[in-house]
Amino acid sequence: MTSRKKLSAAERRAQLIDVGRKAFAEKGFEAVSVEELAERGGVSKPILYQHFGGKEGLYAVIVDREMERIVEIITAAISSGSPKDRVERAATSFLRYVADNPDGFAVLSHDKPAGAEEGGLSSVLNEVAARVGRIFATEFKKAGFNPKFAPIYAHALIGMVAFVGQWWVTERKPSVEVVSSHISALAWMGLRHLPRKPRPIETP
Repeated sequence: MTSRKKLSAAERRAQLIDVGRKAFAEKGFEAVSVEELAERGGVSKPILYQHFGGKEGLYAVIVDREMERIVEIITAAISSGSPKDRVERAATSFLRYVADNPDGFAVLSHDKPAGAEEGGLSSVLNEVAARVGRIFATEFKKAGFNPKFAPIYAHALIGMVAFVGQWWVTERKPSVEVVSSHISALAWMGLRHLPRKPRPIETP
């Protein structure tokens, strides 16, 4: 009989984060109990409380890590290049995150815990859109457009990509590259032919 290797505190914490990510991705926050998390991790409940203070603490750590990851990925993708390149990279990098991190994206896509002020996909999208909006504002100003409207287009782009990502993660086809090419073509053609002062739609 071989004894299991005793994990260090850092290794145990990392293991429980992986366990929690999988469980929350499968069921969402509310449906996962502390007992289930402890059982999946092969630890006692006190160990889980010791590391995270409960499932809320574990969930918060997982969400924070996924938020940091996706924001870093997209920020790096749009940090340089032509406006067209940045639009294409924003779409591709987001969908690549969805493809490579299905559990993380599922955790973000699930409803956040009751009473939580932040967390989940909406917080991520707001942060990403804010960064994209700053870049759009700079480009708008260069092109002679009013930069105060840049956040509208940034949120529209990120929202569109995120919604497509939620659809794509269940289909897994066409490829990330094909899907992102269609998204970026739609977004870029709209931005390229953007009137300086769009007229409000007339209502009957």
